[in-house]
Amino acid sequence: MTARPVLPLIAVLNGPNLNMLGMRQPEVYGSATIDDVEALCAETAEQLGLAIDFRQTNGEGELISWVQECRGRASGIIINPAGYTHTSVALMDALLATDLRVIEVHLSNIHRREEFRHHSYVSRAAVGVICGLGMQGYALALRAMAELIEEGP
Repeated sequence: MTARPVLPLIAVLNGPNLNMLGMRQPEVYGSATIDDVEALCAETAEQLGLAIDFRQTNGEGELISWVQECRGRASGIIINPAGYTHTSVALMDALLATDLRVIEVHLSNIHRREEFRHHSYVSRAAVGVICGLGMQGYALALRAMAELIEEGP
C-alpha cells in the first residue's frame, strides 16, 4: 500500500458576522452563504492539490488563537478578518508572528465603502489583498497561495 501524499494545508479563516452571509446586507456582500464559500474553497483546493481548514468565528480571541495554531502546521493563511480588519492590532501581530504567507480577502471593495473601512491592520501582514470580487476572491486567493507555495520560500 502506498502512502497518500501530504497536501499543503491552507487555513481559511473568517471573522465576525460572516456566518450571516446571504442574510446580512446582500446588496453589499451578495447572496452566497458561508457554506457556499466553504464549498467553493474545498472544490478549488482539491483542484489545486491543497488541503484546507475552513473556520469562522465571531470572537477576536478565538480568531487569534487559530492564527497562532497555524505556525508549524499550515503552509499559509487566507483570512477574511471582517470587522477586525480595521480594529485589531492583536490580530495583525498574531499573523506577523506566524512567519507564514497571508492573503487577505474581502467580499466587498473596502475602498469604496465608509472611510473607516479603508485602513487595514491585517494588510501589514499580508503578501496580497483581494477585495470586491465576492466569494470568487477566495478561489483567487487559493490559486495565488498555491503559486506562492510552488515558488518556495
